[in-house]
Amino acid sequence: MAKEDYYELLGVTKTVTPEEMKKAYRKKAVQFHPDKNPGNKEAEEMFKKVSHAYEVLSDPEKRAAYDRYGAAAFEGAGGPRGPGPGGPGGGFHDPFDIFREVFGQQGGGGGGGGIFEEMFGGGGGRDGGRDGADLRYDLEISLEEAASGVEKEISFRKAMTCERCEGSGAEPGSKRVTCPTCRGARQIRRSGGIITFTQTCPTCNGAGTKVEKACTECRGEGRVAKSTKLNVRIPPGVDTGSRLRSSGNGEAGMAGGSAGDLYIVLAVKEHELFERQGEDLFCEIPIKFTLATLGGTIEVPTLFGKASLKIPSATQSATTFRLRGKGMPSLRGGHQGDQLVRVHVEVPQSLTSEQKKILEEFARVSGDAAEPTSKSFFEKAKKFF
Repeated sequence: MAKEDYYELLGVTKTVTPEEMKKAYRKKAVQFHPDKNPGNKEAEEMFKKVSHAYEVLSDPEKRAAYDRYGAAAFEGAGGPRGPGPGGPGGGFHDPFDIFREVFGQQGGGGGGGGIFEEMFGGGGGRDGGRDGADLRYDLEISLEEAASGVEKEISFRKAMTCERCEGSGAEPGSKRVTCPTCRGARQIRRSGGIITFTQTCPTCNGAGTKVEKACTECRGEGRVAKSTKLNVRIPPGVDTGSRLRSSGNGEAGMAGGSAGDLYIVLAVKEHELFERQGEDLFCEIPIKFTLATLGGTIEVPTLFGKASLKIPSATQSATTFRLRGKGMPSLRGGHQGDQLVRVHVEVPQSLTSEQKKILEEFARVSGDAAEPTSKSFFEKAKKFF
């Protein structure tokens, strides 16, 4: 291990800044951590190597000695012994220190899932307590509900404070005693080759104490899984991917830890008539060719009822009209989108003899009875023949 380049082990160059080095080490440590690679000896060895490399390079004096003399600075031969392991003021770097600094954990790396459970689950609370995990609930609503806002009742299961022991984990009448494993220190130390690991005590989960007799309801955890209901107020203007936070409605904490939060992630159903484009709504409606020709006023549907739309004479198919303020409300308030209406001119599929006679007379009077299309288009098309 000593002969390998420490910078290469961390995947950085010699000009790396301390902050960049910390990020690189965190990435490597997560990649090769024993909890993520159970039984993988190569990963365990790499974890030790990158931890040792970071222990040297993160210390300015050790890094200067390494840059000048290489690994020999810490081997006791081929160069002066610096302030590394075995040298003056030496000691081993705890590879979990960086996780404590970045994620605010009280230890990690052993028992019950190790550092990854603490990273993505509940964090450490006061007095050895453990904060409850955040929860996610996916909720689907209609476009109408997204436009006007709605209150929904949701039902889900979560870890809740045990009523029998009131979250203490102890059977009523019993008490808490000093943990026999860590003797109240909340942590234990383990030797892993050249590195000494400090981790949360697996017996008491870092509390320093354990119950004399476990609660018969929760078996000493202080929490039980139960179904619960919650009324959620969804504001107007939400869209697919919008996330609402309900503080304290996640899983209950342990041993005095705070409860997690509940995140409601919304998905808005597709509408059979309207298509959403940001805060605007888009729809297509058919109109009679007589209305498109002569003009008039029609009623069109909106999410908030019907609205009048004036169709000018000589309106062409695919013409788009804008209804101001008939779209989606802004989630921030104070603004309303528009509704865009594209008209599609319908041609009658069958005609009575009287209708056909009238149209033939109209075509004759217009001078286009024998013309397959407009003269302007015919003149433009000549050059292709």
